[in-house]
Amino acid sequence: MAHVRKFGDPVLRARAREVDRFDEDLRTEIARMGLLMHDAYGIGLAATQVGILHRVLVYRVEGDSPVNALVNPVVEWSSKEQEWAEEGCLSLPAVHVDVERPVHVRVRAQDEQGEAILVEASGLEARVIQHELDHLDGVLILDRTPRDQRKEGMRALRAALDTAADAAS
Repeated sequence: MAHVRKFGDPVLRARAREVDRFDEDLRTEIARMGLLMHDAYGIGLAATQVGILHRVLVYRVEGDSPVNALVNPVVEWSSKEQEWAEEGCLSLPAVHVDVERPVHVRVRAQDEQGEAILVEASGLEARVIQHELDHLDGVLILDRTPRDQRKEGMRALRAALDTAADAAS
């Protein structure tokens, strides 16, 4: 968790840049992100969350399935049908807020080799992809939740960060 950037770090508000080099460094970055996500018990992680301004995200919604990587992802289509669900975030410890998102999405991206891929996702998978895509644009779940929950989320976040700072000192 120490490698995951926390709320207040300016990189979390930055828009990530397109990846144009599909080399061993990129594959190493993706593998490292997958390990960090796993170690943090997360189901998704964007490169910006580890301080890298690349349009790269990894996710795994089933614990025993392989880690999926999307490079330069773009939502090609999203359903009109939306649903509210509670979301948390590795960069916002102790924050759990309701976020409304499309139930189905189709995402065009590239894999770690640069090959074009198309992902059609529904439910939790669609939600995770959209959450991580938001990170690549500098958007956090607190930006997408109703005002009362944003205030409550900020209180929980401040308490969690204060506790972490006390533990570190």
